[in-house]
Amino acid sequence: MFKRLWFDGRARAVLMQALIACGFLGAVGWLAWNAHANLTQRGIAMGFDYLGEAARFPMAESLLAYQPTDSYGRAFVVGLVNTLYISALVIVASTVLGFGLALARRSRHPLVNGIATVYLEAVRNTPLVVQLLFWYSLVTLNLPSVRQALQPLPGVFLSVRGLFFPSVSVQGNVQALVGGLLAAALLGWGAWRLARRSTARAVPWRSLGVVSALAVVALAAGWGGATLQVDSPTLRGLNFIGGTAFTPEFTALLVGLTIYSAAFSGEIIRGGIDAVPGGQWEAAHSLGLKPAAALRWIVVPQALRVIIPPMTSQYLSIIKNTTLALAVGYPDLSFVITTTINQTGQAIEGVAVLMAVYLSISLSVSLFMNLYNRRLLRTQRA
Repeated sequence: MFKRLWFDGRARAVLMQALIACGFLGAVGWLAWNAHANLTQRGIAMGFDYLGEAARFPMAESLLAYQPTDSYGRAFVVGLVNTLYISALVIVASTVLGFGLALARRSRHPLVNGIATVYLEAVRNTPLVVQLLFWYSLVTLNLPSVRQALQPLPGVFLSVRGLFFPSVSVQGNVQALVGGLLAAALLGWGAWRLARRSTARAVPWRSLGVVSALAVVALAAGWGGATLQVDSPTLRGLNFIGGTAFTPEFTALLVGLTIYSAAFSGEIIRGGIDAVPGGQWEAAHSLGLKPAAALRWIVVPQALRVIIPPMTSQYLSIIKNTTLALAVGYPDLSFVITTTINQTGQAIEGVAVLMAVYLSISLSVSLFMNLYNRRLLRTQRA
């Protein structure tokens, strides 16, 4: 019977997969047993009970309130928020800069094309950690002092203490303002959907007018009693007071990751634009569209179906590259977990948390981009 099953292709495949699965589970079990034995021998208890203990280490900056007396669990949350914050900023900034680089690379002007080519080749062939250290040393050592701070824009100051720029805050009935903005956004989205479903010969102008008027009323109702206050940084003593400040660590990480990621994003976008047939450009020009309008309405919508899949991988790389924040001292999630491991010795638990968090973020980003790509392909087929 065994000989008959062995010569059965399907049975042989099931048997081989079962043996491989048993070998894998056995290896995992042996590693778990060996780790448990070694930790027990050294007096290190496994588990996540330490998350409720006081962290006892400071963080230079955080979006959430944090004190060294807070728990390790709180420190993990603060580090995660810092990671998501820097990742979102780098993704947006690198995409915008990458689009400009893609257009520069396609330019027929030799100087513009040459500068973009040199930038791409230099950035893409230099290790990211080297670039981060370069920008960190530039910010901390070569920028002027606070009193001689550079002012690239009105109200924006760049010095050895970081980047300072104005901030906007809402004073008054904040809840009403938020409710009015949400209502206006939903009504505006409804008007946009209504206009898209309509044809050029039968646009429901009355319905669009009513929806738009309701959106304006909702926005005005929410705005009542709320005022916007601009707080600009001002020099007092040896530092700036007011506004928003980016520390040297955050500034170096933001600039370094953006410049590095934009080089890859630019090539992805350029490849997507080049994938659109040249006849589409000629058809747009024959209709009297200018190059900018042809790019906006004809070329880019078709290029997105080529751009989005590799851009998803690029966004995931940006999120993973934030772990190099350790090189410049920015307290992201990897910084918090590394410090926690050094203090508690809970290496397995810390690495497991780090892997689970980054896996969840990566799967979420992939799901969102795949849904957008599927919706885009469905719209183009229609």
